[in-house]
Amino acid sequence: MSGQQDNQSEQFDGRNIAADPLSSEPIIPVPVQQRDDEWELPNGFAWIYYGEGSTGIERPVIMADGFNLGQSDLQWLAQGLESGVSGAPAQPYKFLSTLRKQGRTVILLGFNERAASIQDNAQAAIAAIKRTIAEQLDDTTLTLGGFSMGGLVTRYALLKLERQRMDHRVSLYFSYDTPHRGAVIPIGLQAFAHFIPIANDFARQMNSDAARQLLWRHYDSGTDTVRVDPLRIAFLKELEDMGGWPMRPHKIAVANGSGDGTGVNVPPGVVALKSTGQIAFPGTTFFSQAAGNDVTVAELRRLLPFKTKTVKTSGLPELDGAPGGTLDSYRIVADELTAKGGEAELNHPTVCFVPTVSAVAIRDIDRQEDLYAKVDAIEPSESELDEFRCSSNTTGHTIITEELCSWIIERLPS
Repeated sequence: MSGQQDNQSEQFDGRNIAADPLSSEPIIPVPVQQRDDEWELPNGFAWIYYGEGSTGIERPVIMADGFNLGQSDLQWLAQGLESGVSGAPAQPYKFLSTLRKQGRTVILLGFNERAASIQDNAQAAIAAIKRTIAEQLDDTTLTLGGFSMGGLVTRYALLKLERQRMDHRVSLYFSYDTPHRGAVIPIGLQAFAHFIPIANDFARQMNSDAARQLLWRHYDSGTDTVRVDPLRIAFLKELEDMGGWPMRPHKIAVANGSGDGTGVNVPPGVVALKSTGQIAFPGTTFFSQAAGNDVTVAELRRLLPFKTKTVKTSGLPELDGAPGGTLDSYRIVADELTAKGGEAELNHPTVCFVPTVSAVAIRDIDRQEDLYAKVDAIEPSESELDEFRCSSNTTGHTIITEELCSWIIERLPS
C-alpha cells in the first residue's frame, strides 16, 4: 500500500468509547409512551410525559441527560429508562413508566451539545426548573437530578439559583452514577484518540469542555502530558465558591459500582487489548493501569503515516479494576479493529469509569486505599450527600436497575 493512499483500516470513529450508555443508541429498541409536550430551552430542550390520568404537570421529576457527543437524543434516553434490569431478565424494569403510574410528570432534559461545558448546559436546567414551576398544576415540590454528567449539571444549576436567592422549589436532588470526584478513561485510550491519523469523534470527545471537566486526569494532546485539566480546576473552584452543594434539597445519589470494595476483574499492568493483525494499528497494545512511576499504559503503532509512541503514567492508582460503574471501553476498540479488517487479542473488555467512592462523594480517588475503599463499612456521614445507595453488584455505568431506581422512588416527594 502506497504511503500516499488513505488507510481506511486506521480511520477510527470511536465515538462510543467514552459515551454514556444511557445516552447511546439502544441495542434493542423498546416501546415508549408518546411525549405530551416539548420545550425549547437555552442550550437545550425537554420532553414532557404527564403522569397517568393527568393533563398537565403534577408531581414533577426532572431528569437530565448524560455525556456524549452532539445533541441529546431523548428517544434513546427514554428507551434506556424503559429497558433497565429487574429481578427477572425477561421483565425489564421500566423506570419512566413506574414514575408515570404514580401520577408523576417526567421531564427529560436534553442538551443541544452534550459535550459543552457543565455551566453552559446548566442554563437549560435552570430554564426547565423555572418553566416547570410556571406551568405546574399542583403544589408538590420538585425532584431534580441526572445521569452521569447530568447529575453535575443539575447540581451546578441548583447552586446557581440559590446563589441568586431564587426559590427553586426543589426538595429532592438525585444523581445516578455521577462522577462527583471525577471519572476515569484509561490514559492509553485517551492518547490513542489523538494518535488516530484523521480527525475523529473520540478525539473531539476527549478534548471537549465537558470531558475536561469530568475526567479525574486528562491527557493533553498538545503537551503530551497527563494532568488535572485547567477547566476541571476552574469548575471545582467555582463549585467550592458557591458552597459545593445546594442547601435546600435533600441530596441523594446511587452508584452502579458495588460498595463492598469488589472491583472489576482487571489485574494491574497486564495486556488489556492488543492489535494482532497486519492492518489497523498492528502491534498496538494497551495495558491496564498499574501503580508506580514511568508505568507503560500503551504502545501505539500505526501504518500511515508510520509512527510509534509509548504512553506512560506516574503516580496513578490501579484505576481500571476499581469498584465502580463500568464501560466496555476496550471491547469497543476491539470491535472497531476487527470491523476494519484487523485482529484483536481482547483480554479485559470492561474497565471502571465512575469509581463508587466518586459517585457517592465519600472519597477522592488519588490513593489506592481510597479508590478501593469498602464504602459499605464507612460511616455514611462522611459522604457529602445526605443519603446514598451502592449497587449490590457492579453494573455498567448508568444502567437502570430496579434496585437503584426503587430506592430513589421511595424518597420522592409525596
